[in-house]
Amino acid sequence: MLAPYTTLGLGGPALDFVRADTAEQLVSSVAEADHAARPTLLLGGGSNLVVSDAGFDGLVVQVATRGVAVSRDGEQVLVTVEAGEDWDPLVARAVAEGWSGVECMSGIPGLVGSTPIQNVGAYGQEVAQTVRCVRAYDRRTRHVVDLEARQCGFAYRTSMFKRDLSRYVVLSVTYALELAELSGPVAYQELAGRLGVGPGDRVPLADAREAVLELRRGKGMVLDPDDPDTRSAGSFFTNPVLTAEQAAELAARAPGHPHWELPDGLIKVPAAWLIEQAGFPKGYGRGPVRISTKHTLALTNPEGAGTTADLLALAREVRDGVREKFGVTLVNEPVMVGCAL
Repeated sequence: MLAPYTTLGLGGPALDFVRADTAEQLVSSVAEADHAARPTLLLGGGSNLVVSDAGFDGLVVQVATRGVAVSRDGEQVLVTVEAGEDWDPLVARAVAEGWSGVECMSGIPGLVGSTPIQNVGAYGQEVAQTVRCVRAYDRRTRHVVDLEARQCGFAYRTSMFKRDLSRYVVLSVTYALELAELSGPVAYQELAGRLGVGPGDRVPLADAREAVLELRRGKGMVLDPDDPDTRSAGSFFTNPVLTAEQAAELAARAPGHPHWELPDGLIKVPAAWLIEQAGFPKGYGRGPVRISTKHTLALTNPEGAGTTADLLALAREVRDGVREKFGVTLVNEPVMVGCAL
């Protein structure tokens, strides 16, 4: 069963399963499966994954590679990390070592290899700001390639890796971090308020990390076996990014709604606000699954008694309710395996 390998605790069996402890094993496992035309699923920390109740009819390759290499490049430190390393311990080390640039992404579950795929981000930072290079196995050309950040197609919570999940296997990521005891400029109002500073100010790295962890714990977004709200895939929906025309339609339906202005006239709207205003409060449930009691963006399987079908039914109810009330269609953030919203 794949359920124990996901933070939601959902998912049926895999036809076959292998653990890859080295980059060479990872490449060879995928290459052999491709040669045999076998469906292949790469499994990281399982924190951004929704697996169908039927499971996966193919080979699941668990990414378990380890290793961190550090070098200097002027006033920056280059940190090359194998895909199977846990993300948050890397952030903790960066804070302890005085490497600035990832501190606001503290507490995010999952492995390093998933960070460029999802363009992981939180509280005003995203990995696209610090990724120097991604080493990956290109399943189309059957070669290992080094891709610079500009080649990765980074955008809000996505990348070229996510847009074509079947092509690349991330092997390692090199981050370029600033040698500094202070955080990057605080760009998120909620975080600035918790720190008692203004937007754009910089604070000691440890202060930024602790404030982020406190905020995430308050929303059930730091994995904790004693907190049923953390049995989730994190934020289930991304914040919608609207064109000027779409934003005008939303403004007509919901005058004064919260939003952020983006370049090129685009408008980002908080999905959590849309969900609550559409009639889905914290704790709203459907059978054994529910919206988190701490954060409306997280859908949870609190007692482990739900199924993926239960979760998707709740997700569709929320999505359809928001669309009916506001004309905005929410998009899932987690990767779907054998199922769809």
